[in-house]
Amino acid sequence: MSLQTRILGLIAGLLFAASGASWLAYQQLSQHLVQRLGQQVAEVQVRYDSARLVQSLEREISLARQMANAPAMIRWAQQPGNPLLKAKALGQLEDFRANVTDKSYFVALRENRQYYYNEENSGADAPIQYALNPDNPDHGWFDKLIREGRELSLDVNHDIELGITRLWVDVLMKDENDRVLGVMGTGLKLDTLLEDIGDVSERGLTTLFVNYNGTIELYRQRNYLDVARLMGSEPEATVDVLFEAPEDKQQILGMLQMLKQRTDADGEVESGLVTVDGRTQLASAAYLPAIGWFEVTLLDLETLLPRSYLWPLIAVFLSSFLLSLVVLQLVIRSRILKPIVTLEGAVKKVREGSFELPRLDKPDNEIGRLADHFEKMTHALEQSNRELERKVAARTDELTRLARIDPLTGLKNRRGLDEVMEEEIERAKRQGTGFGILWLDIDHFKTINDQHGHQIGDEILCRVSLWLKVGVRPYDHPGRWGGDEFVVVLSPCDGQTLEQIAARIRLLVEQESRKTGLAVTVSVGGYLCQPDDNCDRILRQADRALYQAKEKGRNTVCISGADDEDTVVVE
Repeated sequence: MSLQTRILGLIAGLLFAASGASWLAYQQLSQHLVQRLGQQVAEVQVRYDSARLVQSLEREISLARQMANAPAMIRWAQQPGNPLLKAKALGQLEDFRANVTDKSYFVALRENRQYYYNEENSGADAPIQYALNPDNPDHGWFDKLIREGRELSLDVNHDIELGITRLWVDVLMKDENDRVLGVMGTGLKLDTLLEDIGDVSERGLTTLFVNYNGTIELYRQRNYLDVARLMGSEPEATVDVLFEAPEDKQQILGMLQMLKQRTDADGEVESGLVTVDGRTQLASAAYLPAIGWFEVTLLDLETLLPRSYLWPLIAVFLSSFLLSLVVLQLVIRSRILKPIVTLEGAVKKVREGSFELPRLDKPDNEIGRLADHFEKMTHALEQSNRELERKVAARTDELTRLARIDPLTGLKNRRGLDEVMEEEIERAKRQGTGFGILWLDIDHFKTINDQHGHQIGDEILCRVSLWLKVGVRPYDHPGRWGGDEFVVVLSPCDGQTLEQIAARIRLLVEQESRKTGLAVTVSVGGYLCQPDDNCDRILRQADRALYQAKEKGRNTVCISGADDEDTVVVE
């Protein structure tokens, strides 16, 4: 038996023994290391998210609490029928509205169950007001907040009466005897809040926020938002619905319960392993006392640090062992180490985002084939990355477009119309020319909804939208302003064109609707915008003309002149 054979046999034996011991150590070490690393990542993520979310809401909460404890608000809540107290309280609420981010407030009084709401585009002396019905499920939030008795609550909810979805900051108003007098607060648009806290881009990491009762309020990722539940068509979902195994459901609810029972739970994180979609994940939860919510983070341990990433440790161990054998030093260096070094440099460049690989050494062995596979994989990854960037850019453009389209009618929505008007105003200032605007309102639309149902009402909105497209020029901009109101931006336009198109639209809707069996008419207000007009004046003039069209019996066109008193009725 030759020395070479003996050495190779000894090496094989040592490698076998070392491999067995290393494998056992690797199994234990990798499992412990991945879990520890995952727990640290989750805790850091929870604390970071908590700070960002609390920072976004802290000012709104502070202002709402200050207003709920204001003496004028307390006195009005105790005597809601007193007009002087009401006027003073509403005045202070307007000051409060001017300071909050959303420029809105709401107040619900327990004594007479009256609900008041005002927002940025509403007049200071005309808040929305309606009565909360205890038999209406959509008004159940009011009695629920009073029963729970928590001074601060946050809730993502859709207000059916107002037609808006926001994160509501709810603060209880109490008298000196700690009796609840009502609820007040403000709201934050979900898009604004999610932009403040940022979207998660880390693979394998899912973050969500749940309220004190365990109900999911929002995901940090926009694509996970439960829009159906937020719009009120589905029951509220608690965090345990994310898990299939009963023990996992019990574990996550138990973690929340443990954090509830600790008065000093601020900053503490409870963690545990759960199974989601057949993959082991680390669930971490933390209580955010400033807003009364919990944050739950699900971290896919295999995505965070696949165990295969630790396999190079075994190769390093074997390489170190073989290097100690002088006889094989040159062979190892030329056939193993050099290709590994070049491959490592290539991996590092790819990790840093560069796909320009150095020339790889490809010896005629497994390492050479691995380098060849890596080179091909890098080229495929480069192509995939470019395709992904292209798709992301296309998707971003599509989402930008959809954000400006009304989903029911396919016309521009209010945001899209605002942008068109701003562009036309700037163009008018530059060129010294004007443009036209028409404001339409379906006559007696509420009566149609009440008599025939909202489905017929939606069909009428779609038909009017179609007739509106037919009645305008291809380069005009029709859109749905909201509800049964439509706005058309006409450019270029003069006074005669404005009157002709307005009359044509009114007549077209009247004639075409008769063919459907359900006659519909519209009232039209128009205004020929001047180069020095701003958006507020344009809308005010068009709205004034629309109001006069309604005053003259509806199914009428009124054109507002530059002078506020000058209005033309078009037959």
